[in-house]
Amino acid sequence: MCHPDRLVTSTSFKLRSILVLLMMAGGCAKNSHPAAESSTHAVASRKPNIVFILADDLGYGDVGCYGQKRIKTPNIDRLSSQGVRFTQFYAGDTVCTPSRCCLMTGLHTGHCNERGNGDESNPINQPTMPEILKSAGYATAGMGKWGIGEPGTPNVPTNQGFDYFFGYLDNVHAHNYYPSFLWRNNEKVKLENIVPNEKPNGGGVSSNKAQYSDDLFAQEALNFIDQHKDQPFFLYLPFTIPHANDEAGKHGTEVPSLGRYANENWPDVEKGYAAMVTRLDSYVGQIMAKLKADGLDDNTIVVFTSDNGPHKEGGHDPAFFDDWGPLRGFKRDMFEGGIREPMIVRWAGHTHPHTTSDYIGGFQDFLPTFAQVAGAPQPKRTDGLIFIPAIEGDLRHQLRHAYLYWEFYERQTSQAVRAGDWKAIRIPMLTGPIQLYNLRTDLHEDHDVAAQHPDEVNALEEMMNEAHTAHPIPGQRRRS
Repeated sequence: MCHPDRLVTSTSFKLRSILVLLMMAGGCAKNSHPAAESSTHAVASRKPNIVFILADDLGYGDVGCYGQKRIKTPNIDRLSSQGVRFTQFYAGDTVCTPSRCCLMTGLHTGHCNERGNGDESNPINQPTMPEILKSAGYATAGMGKWGIGEPGTPNVPTNQGFDYFFGYLDNVHAHNYYPSFLWRNNEKVKLENIVPNEKPNGGGVSSNKAQYSDDLFAQEALNFIDQHKDQPFFLYLPFTIPHANDEAGKHGTEVPSLGRYANENWPDVEKGYAAMVTRLDSYVGQIMAKLKADGLDDNTIVVFTSDNGPHKEGGHDPAFFDDWGPLRGFKRDMFEGGIREPMIVRWAGHTHPHTTSDYIGGFQDFLPTFAQVAGAPQPKRTDGLIFIPAIEGDLRHQLRHAYLYWEFYERQTSQAVRAGDWKAIRIPMLTGPIQLYNLRTDLHEDHDVAAQHPDEVNALEEMMNEAHTAHPIPGQRRRS
């Protein structure tokens, strides 16, 4: 295992920006292993496909390769064994909308325009990942939950670089796994599900539960792969599993079958949660099998991660399965459990099997990295680093973040920053007292050592102030 990142000597944001620009100008280390030629399609000479699989509210400890013992995830574990398992990688935020905005724009939540659920109509004002990849000749598609653009707004996926989208636009609509409709591009597609007293945005609980949305997303993804064998593609799969249906009360873990967990001596809601995670795992298996069958798996980057930490909603208790693993906290927390995620990258010929990396990175890193891979222009503004050396196991040539930053505009509002081993949290943001933790010695964040390390507190507070830009804080937000 590699040594954890050290604190960059200068924490100036300006210096960090210069480092990023220098890296972009000079490029990252050349790919050390050419992709193997497929026996079916001559794909080795073309740009690699990118498949990005995003879970919704999946905890760091919810899959086997990150320590889960009772929920079975053989396909995700196999993906990990074939690539790199990152142990210190972070979501963009602690709930879905700002986290996804960070992913799509390469900007952390001190800079992007989505900083809490309920911001979905704010203009994105930044080239997005699909826009940049599309400019490099990629076919772009998304199936699942968008969450950063309401119907009729400029933020809908087809206005943000996606050639094709099928799924939910609204976060509350996405609570219901058996909706009466989904969106195909900008048109409503009626499904067989009946949803009595359906909310205007589509949220509710189905009475007949005929068509399971994530099953439909998986099938659409398989069809898209078949249809784009001969063109590089970006396939974004933000599944909604294992998010709860909040409108279903204590029965929010909606799933067609409890499967192997039906006879477990567990509460029904926990059987449902386990079955949801295992169903997500089955989608990963289907996608990998399709890539292999179509001769594309040797020239496809596959990423698996989650948008934020585990939830405590719909009757589910994250302590039941230790969803957070060795971490503290869950969704809406700035503790590690709310933002540190499982993250796996498999890229044949570039990643080495059975590899673990403790590179400290975040969602903002994906956009500049994928732009580099695709030969696309780098965004003019980014908070991310190209982390191809870390993916390839070469941390000697990997630039490091001076710090990672988050802010969140729900509850009392909050901020967090990580620099090397130090982690600071401030609640409420801008004015509250700062908590300080040393993650090397206190991963569970049990011991606030701010009083013993005033110099570190001052340094991290300076980073918080540096990273934050003004943004209106709406008074009332919807849960998602």
